[in-house]
Amino acid sequence: MDHFADYDAEDVLVVREPEQLRAVADDLRAKIIAILRQRARSTQELAQELDLPKGTVGHHLKVLENARLIRVVRTRKVRAMTEKFYGRTARLFLFEAEEAPDTVPGMCASMLRTAADEVSQARAGVNFAHVRSRLNKKDARRLANRLDRLVHDFQAAEQRDGDGSGDVYSFVNAYWTPNGADPK
Repeated sequence: MDHFADYDAEDVLVVREPEQLRAVADDLRAKIIAILRQRARSTQELAQELDLPKGTVGHHLKVLENARLIRVVRTRKVRAMTEKFYGRTARLFLFEAEEAPDTVPGMCASMLRTAADEVSQARAGVNFAHVRSRLNKKDARRLANRLDRLVHDFQAAEQRDGDGSGDVYSFVNAYWTPNGADPK
C-alpha cells in the first residue's frame, strides 16, 4: 500500500471489469480520477474545481465509487452534515479491456481528450508526434510490442519511484487502425 499526499491507497489496480471500464470512458469521470491523483477532495471542492453543480459531480462520484475506482477516505462534520472526501482506490490504474472490447474506443478517446486538456495547460516541455504510416502485419506487431514495453517501463518507473519526489510526467499512447484491424 502506498501513501498519497493525504490518504493511503493500493499501489496498482488492474481495471478490467466492464463496469469499471465504462465508468472511466466518461470525460468528466476521467477528470475526477485525474484530480484525485493529487489529493482527496470533497464533492464541494470537486464541484468548484470543475465549475459544475454539486449534484452533477455527486452523480459521477457515485458511479466511480460503485465501480470501485474511488472510495471515501475520510469524513468531517460541517454543521449538521457529514462531508465526505474521496480518493482513488489505487495510485496507478492499469487497463485490460479483454472482457469489454466495446469500451476501448470510447475509453481511449476520453483519455486522449483528458491528455489534450493537460497538454494545453503545459507551459513547456511538450514533446509529441502524430504519425500515420502503412505497415505490414509483422511491422505492426513489432511496433505494438515496442509501445507496450514503453508503457510498461513508464508504469514501472511510477511504481518504483512513486514516493512523491520528482516531477510528474505524463505519457499518452494510442495506436489504432481506422478499419479496426488488431495489430497483434
